[in-house]
Amino acid sequence: MRKIFKLKGKIQNYDWGGKSYIANLVSEDIKENNTYAEYWMGAHVKAPSEVIREKENILLDKFIEKNLIDTLGADVTSKFGKLPFLFKVLDVNNMLSIQVHPSVEAAIKGFNLEESKGIPLTAKNRNYKDKNHKPEIMVALSDFWLLHGFLERKKLIKNLEQTKELKFLKEIFLDKGYAGLYKEVMNYSQKEVNNILQPLVDRILPKYANNELEKASPAYWAAKSIDGKTNKDIDKGIFSIYFFNILNVSKGEAVFQDAGVPHAYLEGKNIELMANSDNVLRAGLTSKHIDVNELIKNTKFEETIPEILKGNINLENGETVFKTKAIDFELSKISLNDTITYNKTSTSIEILIALEGSATIKDNSFSLALNKGECVLINANTNYKIETNSNIEIYKASVPEVN
Repeated sequence: MRKIFKLKGKIQNYDWGGKSYIANLVSEDIKENNTYAEYWMGAHVKAPSEVIREKENILLDKFIEKNLIDTLGADVTSKFGKLPFLFKVLDVNNMLSIQVHPSVEAAIKGFNLEESKGIPLTAKNRNYKDKNHKPEIMVALSDFWLLHGFLERKKLIKNLEQTKELKFLKEIFLDKGYAGLYKEVMNYSQKEVNNILQPLVDRILPKYANNELEKASPAYWAAKSIDGKTNKDIDKGIFSIYFFNILNVSKGEAVFQDAGVPHAYLEGKNIELMANSDNVLRAGLTSKHIDVNELIKNTKFEETIPEILKGNINLENGETVFKTKAIDFELSKISLNDTITYNKTSTSIEILIALEGSATIKDNSFSLALNKGECVLINANTNYKIETNSNIEIYKASVPEVN
């Protein structure tokens, strides 16, 4: 039985995406006025990938359903019953919404409650689309900027002290802590938000226009978020930019986002691997639904010391593994040249995408060419190897061995 297949993912054309990177990567024709935000590789019901076969192609979710144990392996079938991860390439041209993902327990509770109220899954005010958590890891494919968790106490105080329009919030923070501060600003009326932030906007926008702001400063991202906008109402997400860590990670570096950690991607290209969920609670920089009470219930109100993951490299087979606490997924990068061969026995399903170069991937009875932008699906319990006569960079999504 064949165990290795080409896989074709699905492009998502969200308005924050770039104009060409993803389309060029996967050899799609670029259409004028289109934005190419994400490339999905997985079995999510919203956009399942397509398994390429000789006679008839099949959607990945259907392919897995028909061949559960052969595809996923016995352990993952027993634990999850489906593909537990969603693999993506992102091109972030404009800032994404500030968001928090729930724990499994919160997701089950929230999903069941909304179901009991008869709120349709497609409703704009629906918070929980499924019963799963959504931890995620990203590896930068370029210089990359993001918001990640609350600042350390002394740094947050310094931000408030040095921003005259927000200085009054210092006393609230000292008195009520992270939760009290965040509840305060998230519960402001739109009129209060406008009154507080308009003077800040008026001060920083000219500096942004004149390239006078450093990218590491909250003023830069606050100004970028509203530059060119015609809406008179100011997004309360600007408060979060002054409260959160602003991270700049270099190509090849990774960041893990656990349940409850507020975050937002700001700019750059990355590869992302997450639990197979669509549960997002938003906090700002968005036109989508914001449920303040649900957001507050699911947010970790504590200082976050950012951890930049470099990965653990195995020089013999060229693989760098980015270890996290997630049980749903494991992300790794495989960098090969003509002196290194990658040998592996898959314990569960694996999805690979080549970002640079070309190689041959083969098991005992089958061989496939893998070129830039192409994806491969590997079934569980497959002995395979990857060889190249030049260079290749591959990212691989898999499932950690179940203990």
